[in-house]
Amino acid sequence: EPGGRGDRGGSRGVSRDISVPGPGRMLRATAGSLEDRDEEQEDEGEEELRDGGVPFYVNRGGLPVDEETWERMWRHVARIHPSGEALGKEIRGASDLPKIPVPSVPTYQPTATVPQRLEAIQKYIRELQYNHTGTQFFEIKKSRPLTALMDIAKEMTREALPIKCLEAVILGIHLTNSLPGVERFPLSFKSHFSGNHFYHIVLGVHSGGRFGALGMSRREELMFKPLEFKTLTDLVQEFQGAYRGYWHTLRKVKIGQYVSHDPHSVEQIEWKHSILDVDKLSKEELRKELERHTNVMARPCFVHGRLVPSGPASPVRRISRVERRPSGDKKVLEQKSSTDMNGYQIRV
Repeated sequence: EPGGRGDRGGSRGVSRDISVPGPGRMLRATAGSLEDRDEEQEDEGEEELRDGGVPFYVNRGGLPVDEETWERMWRHVARIHPSGEALGKEIRGASDLPKIPVPSVPTYQPTATVPQRLEAIQKYIRELQYNHTGTQFFEIKKSRPLTALMDIAKEMTREALPIKCLEAVILGIHLTNSLPGVERFPLSFKSHFSGNHFYHIVLGVHSGGRFGALGMSRREELMFKPLEFKTLTDLVQEFQGAYRGYWHTLRKVKIGQYVSHDPHSVEQIEWKHSILDVDKLSKEELRKELERHTNVMARPCFVHGRLVPSGPASPVRRISRVERRPSGDKKVLEQKSSTDMNGYQIRV
C-alpha cells in the first residue's frame, strides 16, 4: 500500500524514514494520452501505463528518488487513493512508523523439489508486496539484453521495494536461473472491463511435464500457479477463469519463447512468439494453437550454443497474427453488459 515502505530506494542498511526525502537522480514521468500509448503499452508489456484509464509514472532515472519526484508521487497517491490526501498526511506526519522487514532471497535445501523451490521464490516475490503508489520504481525495457535485465533484478533484491507484474517477471527469471530443469517463458494477457483494457504478465514455468506460473498482481488468482497443469492450455484456461471471476473478458494472450538460463546472455527475450485473440477462438482452436506453441518451444534451435527464435515465419505466429479466426463460441460473460456498473472499474 502507499507508504508501506517509507524510504525512496536507498540501500539496504539505510534508515527507512518516509518523511525525510534525500538526494537522488532524476525520475521522469510516463503519463500521456490513452490513445497514443495503447500500442506502446502492448509492445512494451508494462503492466499498466494506463491502469484501466488511470496513468502512472515510471522511474527512468534510478534510485534513490529526488525530492521533486517524491512529492509528485504523493500528489499522485492523493489523486488515485480513496483516502488520498488524508492518507498521505497521516503517513508522512507519523513519527513512529514500524520498520519494514527486508525479505531474504530464498535459499534451498539440497533435497528441495522443484515445486518447493518455485513456491519459495513466489513467497519472496509476494513478500516484496504489490506497488500501489502509482510510481513504478524500476524501469523495464523489454528490448534490453537479458544481462541488463538481470542487473535490474539484482537491484530489486537489494532495494526490496514493492513491485508490479513486469518487474516480478524479470525477478522471477533471475531467481530461477539456477534451476536448469525449469523452463521459463513470458505469458501476458489483455482483458476488457467496463470500457477499458487492462494488461498483465506472468512468468510461465515448465518442468517435469507440468506447467505453472510465477508473478505479482493485485489479485491472488492472477499470479502464482503451482506446477501442476498438464498442458499450456490448462494453464491459460485457469487464468481465463480467474479473469472471469472479476468480470473481465480475456481478449488476447501473448506467449514468448523459453528464456536462456545464462544471466550474461546479450540476447533479447522473445516476449510474444504467439499472439492469440482468445475471444475469437473456440476452445478447440485455442487448444490447438497452444499445443502448437508448446511443440515449438519443445524443439528449440541452437546455433553456436545460442537459442535462435523460430522467427516470424513460424506456423504459430502466422496463424495467430494473420488469420485470427473468429469463434462462434461466444463467452457467456460477454452477454453480461458492463454498462450497469456505472463506470466502476475492477482493476486486476
